[in-house]
Parts: sequence; C-alpha cells; structure tokens
Amino acid sequence: MKKITKQTYLDWYKNMLFWRKFEDKLASVYIQQKVRGFLHLYNGQEAILAGALHAMDLSKDKMITAYRNHVQPIGMGEDPKRVMAELFGKVTGTSKGMGGSMHIFSKEFGFYGGHGIVGGQIPLGAGIAFGDKYNNTGGVTLTCFGDGAARQGSLHEAFNLAMLWKLPVIFICENNGYAMGTSVDRTANHPDIWKLGLGYEMPCGPVDAMNPIKVAEAIDEALQRARRGDGPTFLEMKTYRYRGHSMSDAQHYRTKDEVEEYKKIDPITQVKEVILEKKYGTTDDIAAIDKEVKAMVKECEQFAEESPFPPVQQLYDMVYEQEDYPFIS
Repeated sequence: MKKITKQTYLDWYKNMLFWRKFEDKLASVYIQQKVRGFLHLYNGQEAILAGALHAMDLSKDKMITAYRNHVQPIGMGEDPKRVMAELFGKVTGTSKGMGGSMHIFSKEFGFYGGHGIVGGQIPLGAGIAFGDKYNNTGGVTLTCFGDGAARQGSLHEAFNLAMLWKLPVIFICENNGYAMGTSVDRTANHPDIWKLGLGYEMPCGPVDAMNPIKVAEAIDEALQRARRGDGPTFLEMKTYRYRGHSMSDAQHYRTKDEVEEYKKIDPITQVKEVILEKKYGTTDDIAAIDKEVKAMVKECEQFAEESPFPPVQQLYDMVYEQEDYPFIS
C-alpha cells in the first residue's frame, strides 16, 4: 500500500471536508426544490471512500454502489461541477440531467453508478469483475451496498459465483446501523453482517470505518488477494450516517444523543486532530483549506444554477426505434 504521509492526511482532510460540504449544500438546495426526487446523503461515512481511494489503482479499478452515490465519482476523478449539475437536472450533468441523485454514473472514471434497486448492484459488481477477469485487465471492482441490502437473496447468488469463479471483486457492506429506519439488530438474529461470508469460505471481517487508515489497510489486503487471482473478500465497514436515510426521513428511530455520540468519532475530526497533533499543518493551514473548500462548493453551485435544462428533444434521443419489431401488429 502507498505510504500514509503528511500529504495523505492533508488530502484526506480537504477531500472529506469537501464531500461533506458538497452534501450539505445539496441538502440546502433540496429544501429550495432545486434538487428534486429522493436525496440520500453520505455525511459521516466519508472515511470509507477516503481509505478505499488511497489503496485503489484508479487506472484500472472500478466502483459500483447504491443510491448514496454523489461523492464517490468525485473522489474517482469526475468533475464535481458536473455531479452537482446532474442533481439539478441540468444538461451539463454526468448523464445530461437524465439520471439525477440516485443514478450518478461516470464510466470514464470507473464509477458504474448509483443504483436505486436495493441490492441490485451486488451481482452487477460481480459481473464487472467477471469482465475484468475474462479480459485480464488486472482491475478489481469495489461493490458497495448498505446493511439493508445484505438481506437480499442476490447477495448470496453473487457471493457463490464470485467464490466459484475467483472473481476480482471486493464486496463492501457500508453498515451505518440502519436500513432506512430499521436497525441491524431487527433484521437478523446476529448483528455481525461480515459473518455472511463464512458460509462461502470467503475471507471476511469487520472494519472500523470511521478511520480511513483502517479502511485503507483492509481494502489493500483485499485488493492484493484479488490481483493474485485468489478471488473476492467481504468487508463490513462499520460506520454511521449523521443525516436521515433520505431528506424525507424524520429519524424517529434514533435519538439525538446517539447521533452526537458518533459525532465524537467523526472521521474528518479524527484526521484534523492528527494533522494538528503531528504538526502536519497549523490552525491557519486548516482555515485555508476550509476557505478553499467553501469556494469550491460555491463554484459547483454556480455552475449548476447557470447551466440550462435539457431540451425536450433529448427525451427522444435517449430511446431507440426498431422498424421491424415483430411483436406489435
């Protein structure tokens, strides 16, 4: 794994803070109805992406996830202005405004989408990995899903075939404690989701996902296994989300005190404390990064605001017609 240096910590702080503020901005413009439909935010879970990106080789590795999917493509190299424009439904967005919040997609940067069907991306991630193995690209696919999706039958089908065919895939359960409003304890007779891998003799285990170093180390080990041709790994990233499942979530299933307790181990705060403690940067350096991040978010919002909506004709450009279709008389 690449060495974790002073620059790593500074980059982690800047990136995670930007992702957090990017999502906070989305929350505010959602209330103004500038972003429509559903909106699922990543606040609190940033260490998973930060750690994973440190270990990944972005020239060949890929990622696929569910609908909490705005910051992953940004981390992988996509222009954040295009991501925000997509959420605004503008033609300058990653899918020309046709995908919206739940369907960000950037094949150019190896991000194969947010998926609205719970657990639907799990076999797709295995399929992408199959393609990499078939074509001998050396790439590995990180397939992310929530704790609720771990209860889908498609997970077991994907696990079985991934082990059978030794696919280069890392299955990542981002366990933030609640599937919508249902706690993990209420969805199974044991809370350790990682143990699902044991039935397939798949290497598996829990990870402290509030700490990007722990995430990077676990992902690196899994990447090495996959690149050796030894097959998949299943990691349960134990994390927490500070906001509701979506913007329409009243969060009656948990207390404010519980949320505040988890904020004491906020990944951004943890990284900031290391920077100051090890003198990787001063409070002035932190303030400068904060100011830069604020300007970056404002630039994204301005770009999205000023971009045009798609023309009506685009609706017809996104479908195709087969003249000799045999099933319509």
